[in-house]
Amino acid sequence: MTGAAIALALLAAFLFALASVAQQREAANTGEHGIRLFQKLLRNPRWWAGVGGDTGGYIAQAGALGLGSILLVQPVLVTTLLFALPLSARWNQRRVSRNELWWATALIIAIAVFVVAGDPNEGVDVAPFRDWLPSLIVIGVLIGISTAVILTRPGRPRALALAISTGLLYGLTSALTKSVMRLFADGLEPLLTSWETYVLVVVAITGTALQQMAFQAGSLEISLPAVTVLDPVVAGLLGIVALREGVRADGLEWGLIGISLLVMVIGTAALARAGVPTPPTGTAGGTTPPSPPPTTTRTPPGSPS
Repeated sequence: MTGAAIALALLAAFLFALASVAQQREAANTGEHGIRLFQKLLRNPRWWAGVGGDTGGYIAQAGALGLGSILLVQPVLVTTLLFALPLSARWNQRRVSRNELWWATALIIAIAVFVVAGDPNEGVDVAPFRDWLPSLIVIGVLIGISTAVILTRPGRPRALALAISTGLLYGLTSALTKSVMRLFADGLEPLLTSWETYVLVVVAITGTALQQMAFQAGSLEISLPAVTVLDPVVAGLLGIVALREGVRADGLEWGLIGISLLVMVIGTAALARAGVPTPPTGTAGGTTPPSPPPTTTRTPPGSPS
């Protein structure tokens, strides 16, 4: 089961990387904002090709979550950045730097150490609403604060707030997906009568819309690290708090787990920033002109862009 979950997670990461190359490029090149951004994207066949890739990636991710724990699957999905690295370099006609190769190697080692030392356990697939409620309240408050910033602060603060909201919603999407997969396996009636199904749809669509807005609000150097780091962190915390997942470790293993998690967060942020074009001097509000973005974030279908 663990091997199959890891294989599906790697497939999902590869598909997400391919899809986001197309989607992010088209979103960044529209030159539009707000509702006009979405109107233009919906008429763009390359953007829809990216949606198709994201759909395949999300199906693979859902399969992985059906077989393994969130604490196992989400760290493996961070390899999306590793697949995006050579795609990004080729797209921007540049070489992969030594620094990028170093962080890529460190990230692979950190993921392997976490999976082996932590040995994540399954927890439960479906939890009572009361177990979700504290986490949902915290996420709602954080998104409320971000919304206030989005509505009142232009430029870099708005871009960062949009990215934070996106990362929070994508992490919630991943955790809810695990529960919805179990409901789906139990039959159509449990699927259609459970709150998780409907919240998942709303959260996934909202996350997609916010990410597209983040592409236009400011430099990708701001939004990419925030989304890419927050997604697995939030999903993992929800797995622990709501679905009672955990790791089987003691003594030195806890130290290895802590170091590997730190390396994963730092390495993910470093690779997400790698190759992001610097805005030309004088660009208003810190926003980037249309240019191919070099790396990737996750987007669930209809929602892991």
